[in-house]
Amino acid sequence: MDLKTVEIAVIGAGIGGLAVARAFALRGAGVTVYEQASEITEVGAGLQISPNGFAVLRGLGLSRAVEDAGDRAGTVALHDYRSGPVLRLDLRRLESRDYWFLHRADLIELLHAGAIDSGVRIRLGQRVEDLAGLKADLVIGADGLHSVLRPQLNGTLAPFFTRQVAWRAVVPHDGSRRDEARVYMAPRRHLVSYPVRGGDWLNLVAVEERSAWAEESWSAAGDPDDLRARFADFGAAVQEKLKRVRNVGKWGLFRHPVAPVWTQGRYALLGDAAHPTLPFMAQGASLALEDAWVLAAAVAKAPDMATGLAAYQGQRIGRATRVVEAASRNAWKYHISSKPLRLAAHTALRLGGAVAPGRMMRQFDWIYGHDVTGGETL
Repeated sequence: MDLKTVEIAVIGAGIGGLAVARAFALRGAGVTVYEQASEITEVGAGLQISPNGFAVLRGLGLSRAVEDAGDRAGTVALHDYRSGPVLRLDLRRLESRDYWFLHRADLIELLHAGAIDSGVRIRLGQRVEDLAGLKADLVIGADGLHSVLRPQLNGTLAPFFTRQVAWRAVVPHDGSRRDEARVYMAPRRHLVSYPVRGGDWLNLVAVEERSAWAEESWSAAGDPDDLRARFADFGAAVQEKLKRVRNVGKWGLFRHPVAPVWTQGRYALLGDAAHPTLPFMAQGASLALEDAWVLAAAVAKAPDMATGLAAYQGQRIGRATRVVEAASRNAWKYHISSKPLRLAAHTALRLGGAVAPGRMMRQFDWIYGHDVTGGETL
C-alpha cells in the first residue's frame, strides 16, 4: 500500500503505541496518537530489553538513543535467598550482546521524541470511548490490559488470579554492578534486581505466592514495611536493598488469554491489548516492539488494508502465544518449596553452568534471537 495516503489513529502512548506510530510515520503515513493522560510520563520502574526488542529499536533508528539512556547487561546471576550464588551466566559470550537495562520513563521519553521527530501528532488528555468517531483508515489499540478496543473485537475474556503478588521499587544505588541482573530464589518467592540510569538506581521486583487476591494495577501503592516483612528471611544483600525502599508499587498477577481476534475491519490490537504476559521472561516491552514493526511492515507490503492486517495477525499470534506460555511456566523454577528439590535443582544449575554454560544460555534463542526486522533500518 502507498501509506502516504493513509491515516493511522493509535490509542495509547506507551511503548507499543509510540513505536508503532514511528514505524508507520517513517513509512509515510499520517499518524495521530491519542493518550488519555495529560502528559507523557511513566511511573518509576525499570525494564529489560532483550536483543529481539533492541532489533526493532535499531530498525526504527533509535539504537543510539537506547545506548545513551540504558545500561548494557553483561551477566545474570542466580542466588539462593540464604546460601548465596548458584549460577552466573555471562551474556558477553553470546553472539548478540544487546541486552539492556532501562528506566521505563527513559524508554518512553526516547520513543516519544522519536515519534515527534517522525511527524507523529500526539493528542494528550484524549480518552477514546467512541471508536467509530475516530476518522482514520486504521485504528490501533495499544492501550494495554484494559484496552477499550480488545473487548470490542473479542468480547469479555476473563482473567484469573495466578496466586502471585508482585512489588516493584527503584532505590538509590552506589553505581556498582552496572551490568548484572540478580535473581534471589526462595520457597514461594523471588526477588530480581538490576541497575538503571548508569547504576545510580537499582530496580527491584519481588514476587510472592499467596492465596489472597491483590489489585491488578501497575500503579497501586504498596507498603514498604509489608514488603520488608515478607522478605525478612532473605540474606543481608537483599536486606540492604529493601531498607532503602521508600515507595513501592504492588499488583496482583493475573493470567489473561491471548486474544483470538487481533484485527477486524479497520481495527488492530497491539502489545498487552492483544497478549498480556506475566513478567517472568521480561518480554512485555520487547513483544510490543515486535508487534509494532510487524504491523507497520505488513500493512506497507500488502495490496490493501485487510490483507495487511490478516498478515500481521498470522505472523504474530503464534509467537506471542508461545512466549506468553513460556513466561507462565517460568515462575515455578524460582519458587521451589521442598528443600530437597530446591537443593537438587540448584545443584543441577551449578553443574550445567560448569559443564555447558553455552547450552543453558541458548535455550531461549528462539525468543531472544528472533529479529522481525530482518536487519532493515528505516
